Amino acid sequence: MPLDADFLEIAARVRNWGRWGDDDELGTLNLIDEAAVQRGIACAQTGKTFNLSIPLDDMGPQIGFIPGRYNPIHKVFQINEVTIGDPDGTRFSDDQMDLALQACTHWDALSHSSYGGNLWNGHPADSITESGAAKCGIGKVKTIVSRGVLLDVARHLGVDVIEAGTPFTGDLLDATCERQGVSVEPGDIVLLRTGAISRFLAGDREAYATTNAGPSLQSVDWFHDHDVAAVATDNPTFEYVDFEANVPLPVHALHLVEMGMMQGQNWNLDELAADCAADGRFTFLLSATPEPVTGGTGAPVVPIAVK
Repeated sequence: MPLDADFLEIAARVRNWGRWGDDDELGTLNLIDEAAVQRGIACAQTGKTFNLSIPLDDMGPQIGFIPGRYNPIHKVFQINEVTIGDPDGTRFSDDQMDLALQACTHWDALSHSSYGGNLWNGHPADSITESGAAKCGIGKVKTIVSRGVLLDVARHLGVDVIEAGTPFTGDLLDATCERQGVSVEPGDIVLLRTGAISRFLAGDREAYATTNAGPSLQSVDWFHDHDVAAVATDNPTFEYVDFEANVPLPVHALHLVEMGMMQGQNWNLDELAADCAADGRFTFLLSATPEPVTGGTGAPVVPIAVK
C-alpha cells in the first residue's frame, strides 16, 4: 500500500539528513550545545531533584502486545557467599537481570525505527543484525544533559489522564506553552505529560498500555520548527495511534528516521508536574544519558530533573 501523500509531504519538510554531515548518527542531539546546557543549569535554583523513572521489575509496562518485549526478570544468583578469602570474613550477594531494553523507562535509539530501507540520515536498515545496530545504536550517545521543558498537556486540558486516542497537534502544544508561560528553544528536551503513568503506578497495567494519547502527524512540524533535541512521554506508545498514513506508528518514522530525534517512553512525570504547577516553573536541568548499550536500539535511563 503506498504511503499517504500527507506523510510524504511532512517527511520532506522535516528531513534533517545531511544537516550534521553525511555520516552523522546522533541527529538532533547535536542541537544540545553549551548554551543549551547553561540554560538548563540556570534553571536549577532550589536543588530539588526528581527521579523520572518507573520501577524496574516484573510488574513493568508490557502486557504482551509486542512479542519478545517482556518485563524485566530479576534473579539473585549468589546470597551471602564467600567469594575470596576467609569464610568468616566478608560475604557477597550478586544478582542479574534479563531486560528487554524498551520494557522500562527508556530512550528509543535512532536505529529503533526504519522505513523504505533507511534509518536516520540514510543509513541502511540492514545495518541492524542479530549482533545489534552497526549504525545509530544507543551506545553512540555519550551524554544527554540539557534544559528540560515539561508540557503538562493533561493539566492544560483540565484532566487527570487524557482520553485514549487524543492526538496532540502543534496548536495544542502552543496553547500549553502559552498557558504555562514557557517557550521551547533549540536544544531543549521536551517532556509531554498525558497523566497515563498514574494508571501504571496504581497497578492498572492494561489501562496504562491502552492510553495512547500523544503526538500526531499534526505535531511533527512543531518539533522540527522548534529544533527540539529529544522528546519523551509518560505512556508506553509515545504517539497517538491511528495507523495514519499507511505507516504503523508514523510519528516514530518521522521523528527517528527523518528528523533524527530520539523518543522516550514510560517516564514518570507526575511528581515533577505537581511541583511545576505549584511554583509555576516548568523548566529544569535534565540529565538523561542512557545506558551505553553497544549496538542497542534502545536503552534504560534514569532521568533526573533538577529545579
